Amino acid sequence: MDPKLFSPLDLGDLTLPNRIVMAPLTRNRALPGGDVPHALNATYYAQRASAGLIISEGTQISPEGKGYIQTPGIHSDEQVVGWKTVTDAVHEAGGRMFAQLWHVGRISHVSLLPGGQAPVAPSPIAAKSQTFIATGFADVSEPRALDTGEIARVVGDYRTAAENAKAAGFDGVEIHAANGYLIDQFLRDGTNKREDEYGGTPDKRTRFLAEVLEAVASVYPSKRVGVRFSPFSSFNDMTDSDPLTTFSAAIARANDAKLGYVHLVEGETGGPRSFPKGAIQTLRANFSGAYMANNAYDRQMAIDAVESGQADLVAFGSLFIANPDLVKRFRQDAPLNTPDPQTFYGGDAAGYTDYPTLDEVA
Repeated sequence: MDPKLFSPLDLGDLTLPNRIVMAPLTRNRALPGGDVPHALNATYYAQRASAGLIISEGTQISPEGKGYIQTPGIHSDEQVVGWKTVTDAVHEAGGRMFAQLWHVGRISHVSLLPGGQAPVAPSPIAAKSQTFIATGFADVSEPRALDTGEIARVVGDYRTAAENAKAAGFDGVEIHAANGYLIDQFLRDGTNKREDEYGGTPDKRTRFLAEVLEAVASVYPSKRVGVRFSPFSSFNDMTDSDPLTTFSAAIARANDAKLGYVHLVEGETGGPRSFPKGAIQTLRANFSGAYMANNAYDRQMAIDAVESGQADLVAFGSLFIANPDLVKRFRQDAPLNTPDPQTFYGGDAAGYTDYPTLDEVA
């Protein structure tokens, strides 16, 4: 009998044929100028349509939400049309796809933002981090704090992005609340020093998240919405004095919103898998929906996690980059292609759509 990893899972009225998820992966291959998805992106995602679920690369909800060159948006008509070619290709190949809705907050650069404006954040604290601009890597710019009255506008941008995702044919959406971007900046006390109703206690620091979840769940059925957190990651210069308390509150917000799944980066983003003993179980206890595990899993770890009930779904990043038919390879326990990090970010078809399938190798 097949391991449970290869069995179906229901997210509301959406049935995933297996529990192997293609994680959201920034690849910097949108068309320059308008950040529009195009035919090459459609080929790339359709090649990976055997995943139980594909989560798109981070997709900026507004021009203000952009943090890296040639990352796609979902705020213009052209972008919606571009994404429709992608979702059509994925659906034609038998797949299911969610859009990851992304606002980078302070992880941006004035050269990427309208009118050279400063990035926005919960508090005016610059990150010791870099981003990728037209001339290469650069230190991120000093942010300004969002006024209390502006926050409703940003929540509205998430709602509009979800409406655009629906128009573009996505089966659902994932809210990016991980890896040091805007929602994560609101959640953590190292980056949120606000003294209004969006700062201070965990209840207040999770308020922005709750408003975003409510807005997006007004567009899609709540079971077609997921959220991603990285409680124990310092990526993008992030700190919190009590991650278990902070993220227990954040995950409880996701539970209140009746989301389909919570997606956790287990440890540091990109590894290692470092977190307090029992912490994942403590966090997961705050959520009654599906739990998606992520971070340096291999085939056997994924099989064991799902068999034991430690996870309902397991997301894979670089293995899906290098193995478009990862589900088939896992099912057959076949050899895997090796990812080439030199082609992860930017470029053309090389290292993007040219990794061979098992059949092509044979």
